[in-house]
Amino acid sequence: MNTVNAVALTGALILAQSAAAQTTPGPDDDAAVRAAISSLVPNASIDSIADSPLPGVLEVVVNGNVVYFSADGKILIQGSLYDVAGRRDLTEQRRATLRVSGLEEAGPERRIIFAPEHPKHSVTVFTDIDCGYCRRMHQEIAQYNELGIAVEYLFFPRAGVGSDSFDKAVTVWCSDDRRKALTDAKSGVALDKKSCPNPIEDDFKLGSRLGVGGTPAVFNADGVQLGGYVPPQQLLQRLDQLAAQSKN
Repeated sequence: MNTVNAVALTGALILAQSAAAQTTPGPDDDAAVRAAISSLVPNASIDSIADSPLPGVLEVVVNGNVVYFSADGKILIQGSLYDVAGRRDLTEQRRATLRVSGLEEAGPERRIIFAPEHPKHSVTVFTDIDCGYCRRMHQEIAQYNELGIAVEYLFFPRAGVGSDSFDKAVTVWCSDDRRKALTDAKSGVALDKKSCPNPIEDDFKLGSRLGVGGTPAVFNADGVQLGGYVPPQQLLQRLDQLAAQSKN
C-alpha cells in the first residue's frame, strides 16, 4: 500500500468518530451536504452524492473530484479511504471508475492513434506538444507499438485555451495527416498555422475534470493513472501487472 498521508488519515479518523453517531444517510443529508458545498464553493458542480464505504459518511464528486462529508454536512475530508485488510486505495479505485466514464466521452474520432496491428494494451495519453517528456515519449512511439501498446492521444495544452501550445495542437488536428503533423510538431518542426473545427478545447476541459495536472498523463483502459512518462518496457510491465490484477 502507498504511504498514507498523515493529515488525510487523521481526518479520516475524526470523520469516522463523527460517522459512528450518524444514522444511514438520507435525502435530508443530501440537502445538508449540498448546502455545505455551496457555502464553501458557491459555483461548484456536484456530480453525485452517494454512500461511501464508511458508514454514515457520504461520497461526493465535486467538479470531478472525490471528497467525503459527514451526513450532517458539518465535516469535510479530502483524502483517500483505505481498505486496510485488502490493501486497497478505495478512493483511487473510485476515481478510476469516474475516469473511465469520462474518457468514454472522447471516442476514436477525437484521438490521434498510434497502434500496432493487434494491440495487447491501449493507453490514453493527454499530451502537450511543447512538453519535454511528451516529446521524449513520442520519440519512442515505435517501441511502445512494438511491445503491443497502442497510444491514443488527446490534447492538454498546459498553458490553456488560446495559448501558443493550444494553437499548435489545433494546427496538428487540422492537418491532412495528423499523425505526421504531430510527429513533426513534437520534433520541433514549425508547422504553418491552420484552423478548423476541432476538439482541443473539449480535450483540455476533459483533462481538467479528470484531474490532469501535468503532461504526459497516461491512463489505462480501466482509468488507472500510470503516471507521466514511463519507458516502454516499464509501461508494458505495469500494464501486464494491472491486467493480471483485474482478472483476480
